[in-house]
Amino acid sequence: MDRWGAFVKSMGDISVHEIGGSLKGLRFAVKDVYDIQNHVSSAGNPDFQRTHHPAKNYAPILLRILEEGAQFVGATHTDELMFGLNGENEHWGTPVNPKAQGRIPGGSSSGSAVSVAAEMVHFALGTDTAGSVRVPSSYCGVYGIRPTWGCLSLTGVVPLAPSFDTPGWMANEIETMLKVGKTLFKGDARENDRDELRFVWATDMWDLVDEQVQEELGVRFGQLRSALNCDEEAITEGMQFELMDWVRAFRTLQGYEIWRTHGPWIEEVIPRFGAAVRERFKWAEGIQAEDAELAREDVKQVRAFLHEKLQKNTVLIVPTTPSIAPQIGLTGKEAEQIRISTMQLCCVAGIGGLPQVNVPWMEAQGYPFGLSFIAGPGRDMDLLRLIANIESELKLVPRKEHIR
Repeated sequence: MDRWGAFVKSMGDISVHEIGGSLKGLRFAVKDVYDIQNHVSSAGNPDFQRTHHPAKNYAPILLRILEEGAQFVGATHTDELMFGLNGENEHWGTPVNPKAQGRIPGGSSSGSAVSVAAEMVHFALGTDTAGSVRVPSSYCGVYGIRPTWGCLSLTGVVPLAPSFDTPGWMANEIETMLKVGKTLFKGDARENDRDELRFVWATDMWDLVDEQVQEELGVRFGQLRSALNCDEEAITEGMQFELMDWVRAFRTLQGYEIWRTHGPWIEEVIPRFGAAVRERFKWAEGIQAEDAELAREDVKQVRAFLHEKLQKNTVLIVPTTPSIAPQIGLTGKEAEQIRISTMQLCCVAGIGGLPQVNVPWMEAQGYPFGLSFIAGPGRDMDLLRLIANIESELKLVPRKEHIR
């Protein structure tokens, strides 16, 4: 029984490789935007589901996992057309955050994060454009990766903003994150020589963290900085743009692409959207081509800056979100400030096309608070292995999972 509201549809443990494989014995779920044979993806909206046809095949990334022996258990809830960070869906409700009941699970990969946090599955696939894997991973207290942009296939996945869309996945254990990574990425992780790594504590990003969290976890943050011998500097150091400038460029280009992706369908079908999503699409519709082109140039400049900053074995340590999970139904200035701060944090890896991994090592006020590691492009497996090593050395291992 799905008492957490994580699933759109149960698939009854589908398996295509009975003999075995590297993922044999692991159960997984996928966000309801991936092609699932004979299933109509809803993308979080009943009119989208009504106007689309069942998939003839599995999305390649899903099929690859099935071929390695994992058992597929079902499709999970998402914000409407993946256009949200809260996990609140006015059509099908809000999945229950098992680690912070009464608070949002985060979106748009809400159901996937909840299915992992509730230990219903070993891992779950989501997608990430502006934080849709990282935010729910932080709020639900699970590991989550946004991979290097373009390194994994998005064939058979409902798009949002193609310049930023990535698959991603979540799990309760770093070992499971590594197993899935070895299945999906080419090659294996290199042994990370810690002496060759430079850790940077991105001060302007940490300045965005809620004061209560800073007060409660300040000592632990300091211990981690000391243990990893972190340098402290602003992520924007050496560049004329500030984080809000990055956000404006990111959101403008993202919004322009979102309307180009879904606008024709919206104009034809006139779907029923929740109020917040409807307003976001209305905003996206109004973005002009010339504004998008200016934003594209800014994004290119920031991306080149980030690639230069991270090319020499530099790893950023940043907050995944500015706060613990907000309460369900939060509105007004407080909700808007959290959204703006969250976008400032999430746009860095989004603009850079960089791999980012949320880790569930800390709690504030009794709820999960995620911090992340960001590395240079293509260093996804190195980053996962590095986190596994740090977790082991510093004895930061979360509790073991008990999948039912």
